[in-house]
Amino acid sequence: MPPNVVLKAMNTMHRAVLKISFGKFGNEFGGMPSLELTTTGRKSGRPHAVMLTAPVVDGDTYVVVASRGGDPVHPAWFLNLRDNPDVVVSVQSGPKVPMTARVATAEERATLWPKVTGVFPGYAQYQTKTTREIPLVLLTPKN
Repeated sequence: MPPNVVLKAMNTMHRAVLKISFGKFGNEFGGMPSLELTTTGRKSGRPHAVMLTAPVVDGDTYVVVASRGGDPVHPAWFLNLRDNPDVVVSVQSGPKVPMTARVATAEERATLWPKVTGVFPGYAQYQTKTTREIPLVLLTPKN
């Protein structure tokens, strides 16, 4: 389970690669589009951005995984969007789009989880490291 400093360093490196390469590198990892998710801090009320990948894309809906590498606690970004589902998403360095985040229902997760682990088997390994069920989050444009 990666400590916060490692997770923050990975996000900083990801942003740096995107910036230095003018978006030529870092917009995709392992066949998954990368995206920047901006949530509102549940305690601070300030915007917080994190780089993630979307293993499943269905039209204009992006599915992200709150794995935190199999850590026993949810990532902060997940707790933020759980408390305030109004988020902003930039897919593959594209424009920032207001979206709504929601946690997949049990039925949706049952359908999506095999697709997620089919794209990136590491997520299945992360699930074996923790007793919490790793949530899947659906990001959809605001209507």
